Amino acid sequence: MERILLEVCVDTVAGLQAAVAGGADRIELCSALSLGGLTPGPGLLQAAQEVALPVMVMIRARPGDFILSEAEIDMACAEIAEVRARGLAGVVIGANRPGGDLDKAALARMVAAAQGLDITLHRSVDLAPDAGVAVRLARDLGIGRILSSGGAARAVDGMDLLGRMVRAGGAAVSIMPGAGITPDNASALVNGLGIREIHASCSRPVPQDPAAVALRFAPRQLRVTSVENVRALSSALSALA
Repeated sequence: MERILLEVCVDTVAGLQAAVAGGADRIELCSALSLGGLTPGPGLLQAAQEVALPVMVMIRARPGDFILSEAEIDMACAEIAEVRARGLAGVVIGANRPGGDLDKAALARMVAAAQGLDITLHRSVDLAPDAGVAVRLARDLGIGRILSSGGAARAVDGMDLLGRMVRAGGAAVSIMPGAGITPDNASALVNGLGIREIHASCSRPVPQDPAAVALRFAPRQLRVTSVENVRALSSALSALA
């Protein structure tokens, strides 16, 4: 059986290095993972160009909801062009309408800008009131992968919905579970859903300098990518292949 692919999300140069050293198969590159991931800056994009793994770049200009203005869609398309110019593998996109439905028009513009790149629809899909409709819309737009927790805080708690998404996507769309995935629960997702790729942060908490916290330069605790956690999850997935 083919190995289950491990995508690790990172937001620092150290995270890039840890993901590679721990045995990740693909990287999702962001800034500000503590905010759910934002578009990385040029320095981090440059560092990703030196990595010998496929790198998917988060396209998200701000924290908060995924209801995008025309100016924000224009910005997203410009950021996608930058990813293409740097020769990176692909982009991670998402957009919603008020009420949670996917924004077909906004997504279509971003998909058109990303032609030739790998495309993932991110967890904006977890806000959609009808996951089956959302998966079919993504399929019709030519999006081949959807990252989802099944609408739950942890993917293992959203397996019923993830299963419906897998069936709706069929062979055309890969449903990639993400959120709270560890070596201990990965097998339940793989065996229960028949999926072929998993997304995880493989992070560990790191206390921050109290002076920086007092001045609100940092939260009390950050999470950083752990080589050991990447290696442990990679090994667990290899055992399932």
